[in-house]
Amino acid sequence: MLLLGFTSAVLLLCLFFIIRLYIVVKTGANCKPGSKGRVTVLVVAGSGGHTTEVLHLLQCMSAAYTPRHYVLADTDRMSEEKICTFESLKQQSDSQFTICRIPRSREVHQSWSSSVVSTLDALCYSLPLVFRLRPDMVLCNGPGTCIPLCVAGLLLGILGIKKVLIVYAESICRVQTLSLTGKILYPVSDYFFVQWSSLRDKYPKSIFLGRMV
Repeated sequence: MLLLGFTSAVLLLCLFFIIRLYIVVKTGANCKPGSKGRVTVLVVAGSGGHTTEVLHLLQCMSAAYTPRHYVLADTDRMSEEKICTFESLKQQSDSQFTICRIPRSREVHQSWSSSVVSTLDALCYSLPLVFRLRPDMVLCNGPGTCIPLCVAGLLLGILGIKKVLIVYAESICRVQTLSLTGKILYPVSDYFFVQWSSLRDKYPKSIFLGRMV
């Protein structure tokens, strides 16, 4: 009986999370960021061209998207300098930004089995960070670091604390297929942008606005 009760409780809890996740994802499209004052943005930066692309996106966004909280992998040595340069060029008197670091979810050529462990480790750092910042929106474009951060943002909504918009912009390098991160976040993103019409045809939920970067 004890085992049956425990199993039933676990199943009910899983059902609750699934229903809440469905509600959180479905209501996201009704949210229009920037239409009602400032929008706190958690920006996920990544090594390589990810940071450059996401900064190009921010350059096109209005001054309402502030403060901006950048999150980098702890092994990323280049993105911080790019971010500081970008923010200094914005020349906004009310510009506010912070830079935070979490463990990288997956290194290049890292095995899938060890990636699970490293992603869980990154999630342990992401949860308290996102719960403290409570952003209105998570903006990301592909680095694996964004997975635990998006999970933490979704959890805020599932628990009824705050709806956090998940905005994903697929890299311009992805022409025919989505990246692994894109495939994972496609079902749960509130806004999913692609830069090639061929992807829009394959993924009907995606939004094609042409070249964004």
